[in-house]
Amino acid sequence: NFVLFKEICDRAQQPLPDSFSNTIEAMYSYLAHTMRPDGYRILNNDGDRGSDRNIVLDAAKKYRKPDWEYIATNGKSGTKPTQGPSWFYPWAGQLISRDGYQTDAQWSFFDIGPWGSGHQHNDKMHLSITAYGRDLLVDAGRFAYTGAVADKFRGYARSTGGHNTLLIDGKGQKPDIKVREHPLSDYHFKIDSDFDFAWNSFDQYQDIDRVTHSRSMLYTRGEFWVVVDKVSTEKARDIEALWHWHPGCLVQLEKKSVITSNNKQGNLQIIPVGKTSWDIAMITGQEEPEIQGWYSPEYNKFEPSLATVYSTRIESEETFIWLLVPFNTRAPKLKIKKHVIENEGVSLRIRDSDKGEWELFIPFSNSELARVTFTKSN
Repeated sequence: NFVLFKEICDRAQQPLPDSFSNTIEAMYSYLAHTMRPDGYRILNNDGDRGSDRNIVLDAAKKYRKPDWEYIATNGKSGTKPTQGPSWFYPWAGQLISRDGYQTDAQWSFFDIGPWGSGHQHNDKMHLSITAYGRDLLVDAGRFAYTGAVADKFRGYARSTGGHNTLLIDGKGQKPDIKVREHPLSDYHFKIDSDFDFAWNSFDQYQDIDRVTHSRSMLYTRGEFWVVVDKVSTEKARDIEALWHWHPGCLVQLEKKSVITSNNKQGNLQIIPVGKTSWDIAMITGQEEPEIQGWYSPEYNKFEPSLATVYSTRIESEETFIWLLVPFNTRAPKLKIKKHVIENEGVSLRIRDSDKGEWELFIPFSNSELARVTFTKSN
């Protein structure tokens, strides 16, 4: 719409301020840098999972941006970006993590920003993951605005229950601040050569108060994601951790509450760390007592998809740790050698007998504390 307006003004020989053209260029830059490895965009809020590849390629020529061309062609042409491959947008609070630009690259979207000024979903601290050419953990989508589809699914699309985050006492998030006066500072995020980190917290839930959910996410580039959920409360609470799978994924429950996909290629393993006793529900296409386990990649299109729901009850403040391990055909044999919950965060030691050992510190806040040390196997 903004491009069309500029084209009309150009044809009418009505000049626009430079800031207008610069903003359009920044919009194209966002599309390029947030693009999935398959050329499709983020499925977020009321957006659709459409392809931006041709849009970005046209813009790359127009603005002479060979780095955009490199991203959109998976490195087949253009010039490799000198920045990235991960990006953080501090006003929107969006972290795009990836290990490269190849077609089988690992990619994730972590949302820690404000509610937004329009078309918002109650999805703070949602995480989507793509790897090896396949969407794995997904946003439920938007379904429709009007008609029978909207009547049935619109509430679910906008709800916390349609996203990969927590429900507390069965309740989702309330609308938050629409637009912040200041962008998120580097206190909330860190992009290093070997890892990405971001965190935020939320304390506005439907019909409940005096509870805060803090979530930290650390991506060890090319290897795995670690998610740390801290629930601060003064009374007992029922906690549900939601993980929504793309409908193309074959998923199974294994020992020790581990969930693993079993696709021919492109897979993910969800490993809960610690001694929490979880009840696990595998929900697909549920309509009663509430909508759960549905996916809508585009407007007015939808199908059943699996939601794995981890449930437990806590008596006071608790911390939950999730190791999310992508793999193509064979899951790596990772061993969690040590985990310690400290005042400022979580220490983890993870070993892969073939590669080596990682020492991680995932802070509850203050990104400066985040660190990853890797020791290669002899």
